[in-house]
Amino acid sequence: MVIRRSWFVAPMLIALLAACGGQAAAPTAVPTLAAKVEVEGGTYSNLTPTQLADMLKHKDFFFVNVHIPYEGEIDPTDARLPYDQTAQLLSQYPADKNAKIVLYCRSGRMSSIAAKELVKAGYTNVWNLDGGMSAWQVQGLPLKER
Repeated sequence: MVIRRSWFVAPMLIALLAACGGQAAAPTAVPTLAAKVEVEGGTYSNLTPTQLADMLKHKDFFFVNVHIPYEGEIDPTDARLPYDQTAQLLSQYPADKNAKIVLYCRSGRMSSIAAKELVKAGYTNVWNLDGGMSAWQVQGLPLKER
């Protein structure tokens, strides 16, 4: 039975390739920047350290360290706002709910909690450093100490 099916499948594949010009489709040139995370109220995006390093070359966002207690930071951080006070400190974030905001902490856990709070509050352009400062350092990227 398997032999009979394979003699039928092979000609079908050949015909399909011939109809497509015999070449596989070229990969798209648009890279995926970040992984979307669905949460209550919308989504936020997870960034890798490499993606964040590229974004920092042409920084156009509000950059926030939400880790408590202080354990260093990525230069050029704009603010240190504790993750567990995100809802109470919304006035410290940009008034424009469409402003790009990038959050980070030591491991990514606290910043993902803060990201959820911001999305819940209506922010639409929230980004999180996946793996936090730990992942940043594993990539050989520097942390600023006090």
